[in-house]
Amino acid sequence: MSLTDKAITQIRELIRSGALPPGSKLPPEQELAAQLGLSRNLAREAVKSLAVARILEVRRGDGTYVTSLQPSLLLEGLGGAVELLQGDSTALQDLMETRRLLEPVATALAATRISDEQLAEVERHLEAMREARDDVKRLNAHDAAFHRAVISATGNETLLTLLEGISGRTLRARIWRGLVDAQASERTLAEHEAIFRALSARNASLSQAAALLHVSNTELWLREHVRSGEALPWGMTAEQ
Repeated sequence: MSLTDKAITQIRELIRSGALPPGSKLPPEQELAAQLGLSRNLAREAVKSLAVARILEVRRGDGTYVTSLQPSLLLEGLGGAVELLQGDSTALQDLMETRRLLEPVATALAATRISDEQLAEVERHLEAMREARDDVKRLNAHDAAFHRAVISATGNETLLTLLEGISGRTLRARIWRGLVDAQASERTLAEHEAIFRALSARNASLSQAAALLHVSNTELWLREHVRSGEALPWGMTAEQ
């Protein structure tokens, strides 16, 4: 472990132990370095690294603070990492496999917790997807919102952040482009409708099965394209 890594570990321990709770202000750099038995340079480098990780926030002219440490903040970088992995076919397949392992169980949990208002939000995005059958940009936007509304109903922010990061906006857009071009979008819309019906029935087992079928079919489609050597529409982005 490098000296900087040791300094990072020491500051993280102060946070973990509650000595520096979320929202608290760190001592001035010189005082922090002395408290930890570090040079000022090491303390500065450790603070910079923890700021990149969203554990600390440096406010110019005010000082350095511990962030809220909420999962949505700490795991925010996952989505960016997923975007960088999309040129690697093996990594893409691993991401889809991970989604298949997590999302159906999360959908089952949502079925036991979803409110009428949350269910209505899921239905709104489903209706919007039906209306946007041939519009990849709108399909992609409402597809992401549909799944976000479902997973949000679990009340588990960590699970929501992980699944949003794994799915990736650009990856969703590329898959929708391929499905529309292959005239397979109707089948995928039907899979979303099955998820909604299962949620409406508050049936956890049926919700899990419907989500598993949907994610597995998407994963199969991706694997077949990778195996055949057929290029995915990589030029497509969520903003296009």
